[in-house]
Amino acid sequence: MVRREVVVAVLTTAAAIVAATTVLWRLQGRRQRQRERAQRILRKFARESATPVPLLWRVADALASNMDASLSTSTDQKSSNSTLNMLVASVDSLPTGEEEGIYYGVNLKSKDFLLLSARLGGKKTPISDLHRQEISFPSHVLSSTTSQEVFDFVASKVAEFVAGYPGDKTENSKVGKGLGFTISYPVGHAATEDNSASGRNTAIKWKSFLVDDPVQDQKQLLGEINSALKKHGVDMQTFALVIDPAGDLAGGRYYSQDCVAAVTLGTGTSAAYTELAESVPRPRWLGVWPKSGEILVTMGWGNFSCSDLPITEFDSCLDAESSNPGSQIFEKLISGTYLGETVRRVLLKMAQETLIFGKKVSDELKTPYVLSSSDMAAMHQDTSEDREVVAEKLVNIFKVRYWQIKFKYLSVAYLFSSHIGNLSQITDTTSTAREIVAEVCDIVAERGARLAAAGIVGIIKKLKRINDRKSIVTIEGELYEHYRVFRNYLHSSMWEMLGKELSDNIVIEHSHGGSGSGAIFLAATQQAAQSTVDNE
Repeated sequence: MVRREVVVAVLTTAAAIVAATTVLWRLQGRRQRQRERAQRILRKFARESATPVPLLWRVADALASNMDASLSTSTDQKSSNSTLNMLVASVDSLPTGEEEGIYYGVNLKSKDFLLLSARLGGKKTPISDLHRQEISFPSHVLSSTTSQEVFDFVASKVAEFVAGYPGDKTENSKVGKGLGFTISYPVGHAATEDNSASGRNTAIKWKSFLVDDPVQDQKQLLGEINSALKKHGVDMQTFALVIDPAGDLAGGRYYSQDCVAAVTLGTGTSAAYTELAESVPRPRWLGVWPKSGEILVTMGWGNFSCSDLPITEFDSCLDAESSNPGSQIFEKLISGTYLGETVRRVLLKMAQETLIFGKKVSDELKTPYVLSSSDMAAMHQDTSEDREVVAEKLVNIFKVRYWQIKFKYLSVAYLFSSHIGNLSQITDTTSTAREIVAEVCDIVAERGARLAAAGIVGIIKKLKRINDRKSIVTIEGELYEHYRVFRNYLHSSMWEMLGKELSDNIVIEHSHGGSGSGAIFLAATQQAAQSTVDNE
């Protein structure tokens, strides 16, 4: 009887082992097929996203041609050969490096704004006594229907800020008299309805407020800002209102006259550069002829598009489902708002077609824009052996869980694991998924950075400075500042394009003073220019 029970137990155990082994082998086979399908999707995406040097040069050439076409078009026409919206900023001059005094700045963003003050010491010395204060717009301001309500709130906070950081009262009259005003991407800029790019018609396009006027003339806005400042007892004026890169370019010019362009690479993207006044048709800008012979041009390069841009099925779907289909194509390939979203779309297709994250696709993975560029960067730059950061982000953001293999006899099979292989390869199936996630991030980031590099080269080519002149380009924005791999790809791509002989002719620098500081340099420049006009 005992012998019979032993035989039954042995047979039962053997049957369990056979059953467990069969299930595990089937799972291994299914996992292998899923990995192969995921790899096929990955290879196709990488192939379509590729940016070899010849393609980058075609993109750079196309951008330079677009710039020429846009500037050569009269103010009452829109060029059919350019997707760019080139705006001549109403900035009378750029810094020489000799500016001195304490100046103030405002950097207007989507849901908040930054107040700054700093001292310029002249002789190209670094700024000092830098103070910053970030203030969120309350809900009643965000729901304002007039720009005057927005500027009234900003002016009230400027008054408090100036009172808190008044500067040295014993200094000359420059102290506390200059205010620069820059606009970040979420607020935006545009031309007036006639697509004019004259300095007077440079305008602001509200994106995050309920302001009734979607596009407003800069002259009108400056009047509203200065009226609000006067109302709150602020004894200073704003002479110019420009987008971030224009202020960053002013900051770069304070330190070096070789600074000719500035780029913002953050949530959004924009660019500005200096152009010879004689190269721009007179109707494109108003005002006296600049003494330096240069004018400052802001370019909506986010809207740049050409046939050589590597557009994949994921980019096409993202664009079609966006709030502005057919627009901002370049921005959708290189800016922080869209990089993470492109990654999510690729991962979603893999999850739906290969079950790489399990049988159930989470609602979070189906949610647009749930993956930020900062989280994408964290996964991409994860150097831990098991990609622990990737695993954490998959769980916390997409609610992706490890596969849990439940089998009645698994504990029995574990006792005989030497016969069925390493169970860890079966129960922890996310290692492959983590590697694929990192690779998707790498493809998207590399493409974005290389295209941004091509854009920079395109600007310098347009200026005819690549071969024999040093050009400094300042870059500002969290994407460039905090995404190390993205930044490295951008730098290495420019070296690939220019080669050893020419790569030293374009120098990339981080913006001086950090985000929003361009407003301070702008204040110093415009006050000096205004003082000259008043004296004359």
